[in-house]
Amino acid sequence: QLQLVESGGGLVQPGGSLRLSCAASGFTLDYYAIGWFRQAPGKEREGVSCISSSGGSIIYADSVKGRFTISRDNDKNTVYLQMNSLRAEDTAVYYCAADELLFRVCDRQRGKYWGPGTQVTVSS
Repeated sequence: QLQLVESGGGLVQPGGSLRLSCAASGFTLDYYAIGWFRQAPGKEREGVSCISSSGGSIIYADSVKGRFTISRDNDKNTVYLQMNSLRAEDTAVYYCAADELLFRVCDRQRGKYWGPGTQVTVSS
C-alpha cells in the first residue's frame, strides 16, 4: 500500500519545539517533492513549507520563516519539519503531501499522496 504517514504531533507550550516526520511506505520519496500543510479549525488549509526532491529548493511561508526547518533523509524515506518557537497560532492539523513536481505540491497543493495528518496544539 502506497501511503504517507505523519507523526510527532502533540501538545506543547508556547515557545516550545516539535519535530514532525513524514514517512513513506510502499514507495520511495527520492523522486518526490514534499510539502507540509496545516489546517486550523474553521480555516482553510495553508502551505507551511516545501522541499524539492533533491533538497536544493526549499520554501517557507512567511508566518514560519526563521522558526521552522524542513529537511529530508532519503535513506530513511522520511521528511522532517522541525518547529521551534511555537505559537498558539501554529495550532492545527499538519499534513504532508508528495508529488513528482514541486510546483504542483507547493503552489497548487495537489500532491499525489497525502498523509492523514497529525495534530499540533500549542497551549499553556
